[in-house]
Amino acid sequence: MTALTQWNPFKRLLRLDPAAGIDDLFRSLGAHPMLRDFDAAAEMPLDVTEKDGAYCVKAQLPGVDKNDIDVSVEGNRVAISTEFKREEKKDGERELCVERYYGKAFRAFTLPDDLDAAKASAGYENGVLTLTLPKKQNGDARRIAVS
Repeated sequence: MTALTQWNPFKRLLRLDPAAGIDDLFRSLGAHPMLRDFDAAAEMPLDVTEKDGAYCVKAQLPGVDKNDIDVSVEGNRVAISTEFKREEKKDGERELCVERYYGKAFRAFTLPDDLDAAKASAGYENGVLTLTLPKKQNGDARRIAVS
């Protein structure tokens, strides 16, 4: 029997598992491991571009319902949070391999310019969240005389 195993050289650094050797021993024997691997939280890959006085942010969120996505904009800070929900297991099913992440994911970042949150828009299609974030206009700047 051949087992397919995903190898990550940094995995041992991410988990605190004193019995990791035992887990590997059972895996090599073909038996179900006694201890599950604990992976880091899901990543949220982003693409950020700038065009025509606005930023465009694209985030990969495959398998997420659009109602489970929360986006907030304050000043030049953008925060995206979501929850990856697990599908219900059917009776009689036995899990042979579970690699997909289930749980909450969060990503926050800052952009060089302040954003106009009132004009911001968001769309979600085919697992990609697209944010259009216009830059705030500096029309209210004024010179102050020092007395």
